[in-house]
Amino acid sequence: MTEKDIVLEVKDLHTYFFNRRGVTKAVDGVSFSVREGETLGIVGESGCGKTMTALSLLRLIPKPAARIVSGEILLDGEDLVSLSDKDMRQVRGRKISMILQDPQTSLNPVFTIGNQLIEALGAQGKNSRKEMLTKAMEALRNVRVAAPERRLDDYPHQMSGGMKQRVIGAIAVSASPKIIIADEPTTALDVTIQLQYLRLLKDIQAETGLAIIFITHDFGIVARMCDRVAVMYAGRIVEQADVRDLFNKPHHPYTQALMDSVPKMDRTDRLRAIDGQPPFLWDLPEGCRFAPRCINAREVCTKSYPEITMHENNHSVACFMSQPEWDN
Repeated sequence: MTEKDIVLEVKDLHTYFFNRRGVTKAVDGVSFSVREGETLGIVGESGCGKTMTALSLLRLIPKPAARIVSGEILLDGEDLVSLSDKDMRQVRGRKISMILQDPQTSLNPVFTIGNQLIEALGAQGKNSRKEMLTKAMEALRNVRVAAPERRLDDYPHQMSGGMKQRVIGAIAVSASPKIIIADEPTTALDVTIQLQYLRLLKDIQAETGLAIIFITHDFGIVARMCDRVAVMYAGRIVEQADVRDLFNKPHHPYTQALMDSVPKMDRTDRLRAIDGQPPFLWDLPEGCRFAPRCINAREVCTKSYPEITMHENNHSVACFMSQPEWDN
């Protein structure tokens, strides 16, 4: 990966919540990069910090409780953390967009699809209403919505879940951003529509060179969609690798446990469950955050957090098991 390829680079990002419970470390030292035309998958259990990482990239964290404490979010070399709110509004949509998880709550039920597309397009530049209508129809056509000129007058309740998700995608790509964050966009869709939607995203990416951050908990989607994967647990990335390397040889016990819990057609033994629960983010253990649930944990795992170990093919792991002295 060269510097020219990189669209987004996140360096040691910390996003905390400050409330009566104390400090909740929702994102605690996350680092990754995404290059042009690449899809990075972020996987992990609910509450591990995936969505909060995405909202941090867009500077849409819930204020005043949440705050980006430190770190850098470099989009084309520009640090989004240092931008004013006014400048950040010029970045959202134009350079980085987000497809939210639930299309039913993402679209305003009292406005037509056309009005909502035009509002998004109007925020990107000064165009006449006629020009924006033309662009809105083109945006719907790009996401394979049939008869877009008629759909512009429809309200969200007149569309199926799959069609609404396509409209959300049209809004996200309407200004031709360089990177899109897709936050579990297929959760509300049935299996057949899921496949169509995933294929649509890949087609758009192939046509435009769009970079995608795909947040999911489904390893089947990861295998189909992603080039690289970052596995998150309790606010931190514990393993990061190319998809093929991760599936062939997962190093972190948490990644191994997640994969063991995935049903397989040729599997007859009982699925493995991960004992226990993730730690509360306002009361994190001193050492490795997965240690209380890890079957391989030793005393050192409970006392300090492991450094990141690099393996071949840029496969990084934060686990003492991956360090040379583990077997001694």
